[in-house]
Amino acid sequence: MAPSFDWWAKGVHKGTPVVVKMDNPDWSMVELEGPSEDDFLIGNNPTDTRAKARGKNAKQLTWVLLLKAHRAAGCLTSVASTLPSIGPAIRRRVASGRTDTESTSSFENKTVKTRFYNCIKVFLWLSLLLLGFEIAAYYKGWHFRASNLQLQYIFTAPFGVIDFFDWLYSNWVLIRVGFVAPPLQFLANVCIVLFLIQSLDRLILCLCCFWIRVKKIKPIPKEDAVADLETGENGFFPMVLVQIPMCNEREVYQHSIAAVCKLDWPKSKILIQVLDDSDDPMTQLLIEEEVHKWQQVGANIVYRHRVIRDGYKAGNLKSAMSCSYVKDYEFVAIFDADFQPTHDFLKRTIPHFKDNEDVGLVQARWSFVNKDENLLTRLQNINLSFHFEVEQQVNGVLINFFGFNGTAGVWRIKALEDSGGWLERTTVEDMDIAVRAHLQGWKFVFLNDIECQCELPESYEAYRKQQHRWHSGPMQLFRLCLPDIIHAKISFWKKFNMIFLFFLLRKLILPFYSFTLFCIILPMTMFIPEAELPAWVVCYVPALMSFLNILPAPKSFPFIVPYLLFENTMSVTKFNAMISGLFQLGNAYEWVVTKKSGRSSEGDLVSLIEKDPKHQLRGSEPDLDEIKAEILQEQKARKKKHNRIYTKELALAFLLLTASARSLLSAQGIHFYFLLFQGISFLLVGLDLIGEQVM
Repeated sequence: MAPSFDWWAKGVHKGTPVVVKMDNPDWSMVELEGPSEDDFLIGNNPTDTRAKARGKNAKQLTWVLLLKAHRAAGCLTSVASTLPSIGPAIRRRVASGRTDTESTSSFENKTVKTRFYNCIKVFLWLSLLLLGFEIAAYYKGWHFRASNLQLQYIFTAPFGVIDFFDWLYSNWVLIRVGFVAPPLQFLANVCIVLFLIQSLDRLILCLCCFWIRVKKIKPIPKEDAVADLETGENGFFPMVLVQIPMCNEREVYQHSIAAVCKLDWPKSKILIQVLDDSDDPMTQLLIEEEVHKWQQVGANIVYRHRVIRDGYKAGNLKSAMSCSYVKDYEFVAIFDADFQPTHDFLKRTIPHFKDNEDVGLVQARWSFVNKDENLLTRLQNINLSFHFEVEQQVNGVLINFFGFNGTAGVWRIKALEDSGGWLERTTVEDMDIAVRAHLQGWKFVFLNDIECQCELPESYEAYRKQQHRWHSGPMQLFRLCLPDIIHAKISFWKKFNMIFLFFLLRKLILPFYSFTLFCIILPMTMFIPEAELPAWVVCYVPALMSFLNILPAPKSFPFIVPYLLFENTMSVTKFNAMISGLFQLGNAYEWVVTKKSGRSSEGDLVSLIEKDPKHQLRGSEPDLDEIKAEILQEQKARKKKHNRIYTKELALAFLLLTASARSLLSAQGIHFYFLLFQGISFLLVGLDLIGEQVM
């Protein structure tokens, strides 16, 4: 045994030799090497020491390169294994014939949806007709890129030589030069100006974020407030009400309730309200039983269920705030059903209120337990990382105002009351209360270093419904709040920021130009070459904006191209939602709960209980009947879930691919590649090949 022990002791690697980290969907090896004896010896010959150091560094570099190559090979292997499965998936989609028009959800009015789809189909058929026309003209010898040569040919060629097709095409050229191209070019110029303004706004936000990082600016609570919390002196443990609104979210209710019940706060100073709006009797029983189990171990928690479910989440919160005991509480923390605050969440947020009587809201950022689940969740993570890291942080530091995210935040109850409380007039009750509180002079604090774990929608259907609500609601709110903003007793700069930047530029102009410029005008300019879009509009500026957007999530840099294409693809849903909310079309006021998969409950509850075994629920195991009921419910839900074909996205895919074929004839390189890949992106989304694959 001794020789083998000596041989092991003479190994090169010491300390912690290898750590294997398992990630979804692939795995990676990270080698952590502790210092060797040579690192601490100072010999008489420094040359030998430097030579050994160079050899060691070279060896480490070789390991890193090998591991990177291994991971790259794994990615290529996964891509290669995925490609053969796309064909069968497409065949299943087409064979099933399920489209978004058959969806049982009515978050989009069928009349409005049909009109919007018909408009896209008109552009599609027109582009196909023009493509055939242009191909025929190409074989007849007509020029494609220089319209002046076409006009010169028209006016110089004798009429007798021109046959019927030449006469028809020459008249079409005259019509498009005189009547079609000017308005199209004007609309393109307007969209370019809006695009540049929005890009400038995004660049300024990024520069401000960089300045905040360099200066290490962040909200810091009063030292005595933190000390009081740590020592318990001076009685600084204000009464806190914690609310968990939920509706038919049986996949995630257990871990959210468990996480909130583990908050480190005196039991006499906290009350947890589980606000259940579920209309499924089984889900109601399961949630109520979970609350009862936590009550048995001493948690100060109550269960509330509304029989009349008016106003969706806003109505649920409003009903809970009407309880008589709420007057005894100073602050209210709100967590959605899939959110898991850390045990010290209140101890890190509440101190920011002490001696700051004008602070009405403290908001934490979100982190995502399933951000690497599929391509859709990775792209969402890029968007939301930019939202929190840049938009929320910059607005919180510079102007003390940002949109409340609806969860993972603590409100001063007095601020809610001064602002009129929760209102059910829009589907973005969180943004509504934030705007009204800002108009009353309340300040907001954003804490970028405090994260609250939650779950991203994994299916395109769920994400699409969420984005429809998030983009129709602000336009509803803008219509309602505009008179109040104009007449509010706040500075002109704050009014300008709220009207132009907060609402118009970031909520209206962004989806408008994204859809109009890149999905309609760009393909039309391929058939109307007299109206042009410069290459920097099509490629360079969007690439720069995508680069800026992805900076807060540096690990997502390999997905920069898919992110750019997917954002343009989602502009269809966002534009449709924006128009519906602005003009009150369709079911813009309907709330659709985002479906959860419950992935955040797999590992977090285990670590939560391991940290404090004394709070482990011995009676938390469901009985046999409950297990059977859950299995039957899951089987029914699984049978109901299936992937769909999205008609608008497919129609736009064929429109863009048709335009790319036309640009290929014109030898327009950048335009061709952009239209080709954007068309493929629309095709993949239209066939529901992004996100969760069910059937």
